[in-house]
Amino acid sequence: MNTAFAVTDYIIFFVYAALILGVGLYVSRNKDGKQKSAEDYFLASKSLPWWAIGASLIAANISAEQFIGMSGSGFSLGLAIASYEWMAALTLLIVGKYFLPIFIEKGLYTIPEFVEKRYSTNLKTILAVFWIALYVFVNLASVLYLGSLALETIMGVDKVYGVIGLALFAVAYSLYGGLSAVSWTDVIQVVFLVFGGLVTTYLALNTVSGGAGAIAGFQAILEAAPEKFAMILDKSNPEYKNLPGIGVLVGGMWVANLYYWGFNQYIIQRALAAKSLGEAQKGILFAALLKLILPLIIVVPGIAAFVMIQDPTIMAGLGESGQLNMPSLEQADKAYPWLLQFLPAGLKGLAFAALTAAIVSSLASMLNSTSTIFTMDIYKQYINPNADDRAMVRTGRVSALVALVIAAIMAPLLGGIDQAFQFIQEYTGVVSPGILAVFILGLFWKKTTNQGAIVGALASIPIAMYFKVAPKGWSTSGLFVDVPFLDQMGYTTLLTMLVIAIISCAGGNGQDDAKGIALNNKTFKTGPIFNVGSFAVMIILVALYAFFWS
Repeated sequence: MNTAFAVTDYIIFFVYAALILGVGLYVSRNKDGKQKSAEDYFLASKSLPWWAIGASLIAANISAEQFIGMSGSGFSLGLAIASYEWMAALTLLIVGKYFLPIFIEKGLYTIPEFVEKRYSTNLKTILAVFWIALYVFVNLASVLYLGSLALETIMGVDKVYGVIGLALFAVAYSLYGGLSAVSWTDVIQVVFLVFGGLVTTYLALNTVSGGAGAIAGFQAILEAAPEKFAMILDKSNPEYKNLPGIGVLVGGMWVANLYYWGFNQYIIQRALAAKSLGEAQKGILFAALLKLILPLIIVVPGIAAFVMIQDPTIMAGLGESGQLNMPSLEQADKAYPWLLQFLPAGLKGLAFAALTAAIVSSLASMLNSTSTIFTMDIYKQYINPNADDRAMVRTGRVSALVALVIAAIMAPLLGGIDQAFQFIQEYTGVVSPGILAVFILGLFWKKTTNQGAIVGALASIPIAMYFKVAPKGWSTSGLFVDVPFLDQMGYTTLLTMLVIAIISCAGGNGQDDAKGIALNNKTFKTGPIFNVGSFAVMIILVALYAFFWS
């Protein structure tokens, strides 16, 4: 696609790149000539303020998976996909109030470390290996693939060169500085991400309205495609299997969100690096507030693109350029890159910087967390138990580089996936229910035993596959069921919890486990800012779902 980048666009983009690299390298330097400790590298010296935590959480979360994948799902199925964002806002509040106090009190570096303290080293190692594989082969590879797809669509850059360029950009500032470099540059990335995304949304809506402004454009797409604004889909909707009606609010969406926001290393690591528990909770609240506006940036443009290609008048006004790489209904993930070509000089560079910011910030976050888990839970546990800070930091850097190389090799192999956001959610959903069940019962039920957790985690995979992989023609035989994947996740979680409970009660004779966590009223006490802010978020969520119910 010929995007006709103007000199202004190149200047804006290169200023952005230089700023990120400059800040990343500046905060990466050794202070007063002192060698970085493991806490400095992996937990940013436990010095992050609330606003850096909140910004870094969003920067780590929002990537090509959302800008490209979720916009593509907005193009295909509409605003209903925004439930992943709006339900995440509520999930963040739960994580801040009920999970973080326990994690921070235990002084964790990694989520697998909690498993060791609550259960056993064996289970920790199993989950550590799983997370490393998931980050490398699914998360890192998919972000590189979707990012290279965007570069190819917007600038005509070959996918292989796009993967290499994005990988080098991310590693240039994150490998040396660790979490400090990642978190502080994330603050800048979020500014580009939000502002650049809002510019794209405004101009897309303004185009739909014929120049009458964004509000008129939103009203226009609401009238032109009302079916795209139903948050709760009924069974007649062809996308019901992806977002199964009321099950989005009370079913498996909770599994996806609680697993991602509560027990995902590259997300929760920011909160673990906070100055204090109160600072971490305020950062979580800030991220929840940002989550409320993200659908405007990453879903609404996809709906606008759908309306544009359906309207001959709008397409005629776009001229021949509108036909270049125009997304079809089968090519949903091309919707957002297609929109970027219509931005004027200067703003195109800003929007492209926003997209790049989303991609490289997530890559940097995933790399840092992959290296943290490998170093703290594999290297120090089994390879070099006496490793000093210098050895651990060096190992973290090397393992991050190796992970990136493997992911870069895997990324081009993901070609041909449509609605990549849905694809990633569905296949991550095979393993996340078992992990969630292990953590939830480990946190809040003192009778949960190590044996119960191991059996439950292993049993969750065949349980999930029972719901997911029915032999052809067998789903109507009574032996297998055919249900939406979010419902599969909900059922798998409940059945796994039942397995864990049965094994724990049988093996523990009904007694509390020796490693059970003692909780009291003070454990979950939160400050007035968190309480008031949480109440405001919940009111806004109720209003949004009431307005866009169906």
